[in-house]
Amino acid sequence: MKENYPVFRVSSTLLALLLVLPILAIFYTSIGGDNALFSHLIDTVLPTYISNTVWLVLGVMLLSLLIGIPSAWLMAMCHLPSERILQWAMVLPLAMPGYIVGYVFTDWFDFAGPLQILLRDLTGWGAGEYWFPDMRTLGGAIWVLSLVLYPYIYLLCRAAFMEQSVSILQSARLLKCSPWQSFWRISLPIVRPSVAVGLSLVAMEAIGDFGTVSYFAVNTLTTAVFDTWLGYSNLGAAAKISAVMLLVIILLISAERYSRRKKKMFQNQFNSHENFRYQLHGWKKWAAVTWCWSIVAVAFIFPLLQLCHYAYDYFSESWTSQFYQYAANSVQVSVLAALIALLIAIVLNFYNRLSATTSSSVFVRIASMGYAVPGTVLAIGVMVPVLTADHAVNDIAKAMDWGRPGLIFSGSMFAIVFAFVVRFSAVAIGTIESSMNKVSPSLDMAARTMGCNSSKMLQRVHIPLIKRGALIAFLLVFIESMKELNAALLLRPFNFETLATYVYNFASDEQLEIAAMPAVLLVLVGLIPLIIVNRSLEQSH
Repeated sequence: MKENYPVFRVSSTLLALLLVLPILAIFYTSIGGDNALFSHLIDTVLPTYISNTVWLVLGVMLLSLLIGIPSAWLMAMCHLPSERILQWAMVLPLAMPGYIVGYVFTDWFDFAGPLQILLRDLTGWGAGEYWFPDMRTLGGAIWVLSLVLYPYIYLLCRAAFMEQSVSILQSARLLKCSPWQSFWRISLPIVRPSVAVGLSLVAMEAIGDFGTVSYFAVNTLTTAVFDTWLGYSNLGAAAKISAVMLLVIILLISAERYSRRKKKMFQNQFNSHENFRYQLHGWKKWAAVTWCWSIVAVAFIFPLLQLCHYAYDYFSESWTSQFYQYAANSVQVSVLAALIALLIAIVLNFYNRLSATTSSSVFVRIASMGYAVPGTVLAIGVMVPVLTADHAVNDIAKAMDWGRPGLIFSGSMFAIVFAFVVRFSAVAIGTIESSMNKVSPSLDMAARTMGCNSSKMLQRVHIPLIKRGALIAFLLVFIESMKELNAALLLRPFNFETLATYVYNFASDEQLEIAAMPAVLLVLVGLIPLIIVNRSLEQSH
């Protein structure tokens, strides 16, 4: 008779429901309530917000494609000077939060910035006598977000290019296909599923961005949620806008999966990859190298050097007790979120391994839904149940004549940690799932033969074997929580700042120099998952 594992079944059910609760709360809150403000927004500014969001997403997707696919093909299929460094350097812009790059670019491109000053000194032109690109526009936001998001497409496409079948490449050579013909007719159609996945990730990140578009004064649906909640104090209208964004994201995910519904490719991953890479010569070689290094320099090296320069010059102004306190706050909430997410991932994946039923698999998928939800939208979803719990606790305390305990959940770190757990549990779940899949089922059978129940099996067999995966899962959630801005801005308690909100506040006040040191710290922290991803990609090939 098959075991039911009641403890793991009940805990998995409760955890999955808890993690999906904010998403359900958004749709529930959006149905009821007063529609007056939402109707006013529809009649006035919401069409502009929607239009800006659509153009932003389309522009970022297109530009990310134009940067990511050629770079991925060059790295996977061509011999280039310094390619060993470029392979991982092309991924580095992903460690740069978009709003930090936006602050640096604006500092460079403004009228009082170094580029325009140099131009005026060289030409003698005055104000109004020349045209110069303005970063504080929709176009500027598209450029900045594309520079930090193209690595999603680059990583997926590079892996797909490297997995092309030997026989296909050999046939292309025998048919005298040029590198361009081979790319256009063979390689590009093969990587279309990877392109679809990458585009969906880029689109979701662009929809959920707040720091960049807010600084550039580009009104999108994300800024509409933020302004409606903080400006009008109307949670219902903010929930309605959030529900619209969630529906768009669901459509994006559905479209990505529909585009790959019948596309299955069975091909042998080739080990003799070096034998089929093109050897570029002359101007083509140096044009390819210049292209790749220019992207890395503009999107990562130059902004980081600028931040380091500011951090050095304004060290005394930045190295303060506030910096210590906000860094400690970030570490505290990130460690809590990472530990909770890790425990959730272990419980859900272990129950799925024990049960191997449709329901256990559904629990894992449900618990991973939060990662697709933008931080601003998720903050609204978290606020609804958290405020409800606060009101319930205060009503019970009043009825029992215990006084009013106050905002236990929404006025403490609970809300922000809860949001981080919902948002990033998918990262831990995926990592632990991968580690557990490497544990042989024969070990489970051996443990049962020796009289171990499910709890002892987890403690004595699985946890020791997945320690490395658990550490990686903890680090990934910790780092993502350290960098999260949107949810932290809306859910932080009073007089509570994280490094991300600290950087945002100073940069928004045109004091990027003072925000440079915590910004550099966030960038360096963000490099850790990129190193892990790049090493795993190299080991798999």
